[in-house]
Amino acid sequence: MRVLIDYRPALRERSGSGEYTHQLVSALLASFPAAGPSPALALTLFSSSWKDRLAPEADLDGAAIVDRHIPVRLLNLAWHRLGWPPAETLTGSAFDVTHSPHPLLLPARNAAQVITIHDLNFLTHPERTRGEIRRDYPALTRDHAHRADAVLVPSAYTAGEVERLLGLPRERMTICPPGAPDWTPRATTPTDGYVLFFSTLEPRKNVGGLLDAYERMLATRQRPLDGARGRQPSDPARQIPDLVLAGKATADAQPWLDRISRPPLLGKVRHIGYVDADDRRALYEGARLLVQPSFDEGFGMSVLEAMSLGVPVIASSRGSLPEVVGDAGPLVDPDQPADLAHAIARVLDDDAFASACVEKGLTRARAFRWDATAHRVYDTYREAINRRTQAARRG
Repeated sequence: MRVLIDYRPALRERSGSGEYTHQLVSALLASFPAAGPSPALALTLFSSSWKDRLAPEADLDGAAIVDRHIPVRLLNLAWHRLGWPPAETLTGSAFDVTHSPHPLLLPARNAAQVITIHDLNFLTHPERTRGEIRRDYPALTRDHAHRADAVLVPSAYTAGEVERLLGLPRERMTICPPGAPDWTPRATTPTDGYVLFFSTLEPRKNVGGLLDAYERMLATRQRPLDGARGRQPSDPARQIPDLVLAGKATADAQPWLDRISRPPLLGKVRHIGYVDADDRRALYEGARLLVQPSFDEGFGMSVLEAMSLGVPVIASSRGSLPEVVGDAGPLVDPDQPADLAHAIARVLDDDAFASACVEKGLTRARAFRWDATAHRVYDTYREAINRRTQAARRG
């Protein structure tokens, strides 16, 4: 089976869909080596940028690479609006499947076309989007999803949203969640660790609500015992660890960055920016817990990563997060900062509860495996080819 995957989301900063794309490619190569026994997969990675080049990595061995010096915006405009140039023309090769890791098709003359829809936040909140996502996704996604030979989604929640908002039948979708990283769980939780938020700083992640909760905790748990001398409580259990915001800051993040630069959050909350994939494990290692209070998530990869290492998690009760977390941690209403503050305090103060969250999280994380996802994707490719072939016969 000859498959072309658009690797551009993973070309630079591998967060969200970029990390999913990279790990999926790695899992497909490991599960279906081209030189191995049948079934085999001949995988080609497509990249296009005016300045960024796709450098081969060890976990990409076995994939062919097509790297073109075409500006991303120009190619996307041609692909999204004109459906041109087809993959065969751009690469000089023929394929059985083209796979776009976002909701809009990678054009092809003969290949079956597969897309991935991670979430539909750009439809429910278009005001939160920018650039070509704002220009093209709301207008074109419904048409492209119905034209696709198969649609991959990361969660049952996203499948429901695609059915509700795009009118695509469930049988046209395959749920292919990401797998947990192959990490050995850490031995202990650092007593001097931080509370971690790890995601892009954008409105749907509810950073403002998290800061509200932290400010509430600072006001109630660290009130000076002696107002005249400003002494803090002597009980270390009453002290609140720092909050670390890890992730790229969008244009919408400036009010939050301004807020943490002044009291009462000054010195207690810090933003460390984008974290490279090679440094993610160390970031989780230093955390006492992870907080993911999003208004909406198509999956929530940071929650799965944290659980796989033995980090307790607190997550929103919305979107796909309950589906991922299960009973492994508190689920809170993202509109209720007081509830979020209470959940954080409980994990920090109740060692038995935190340990139970760790054990349940480790068990939960083991249910998500990249090799299983790779096999689901491969089977979906095969189904897409059959659907394309049958449509051609009917036409």
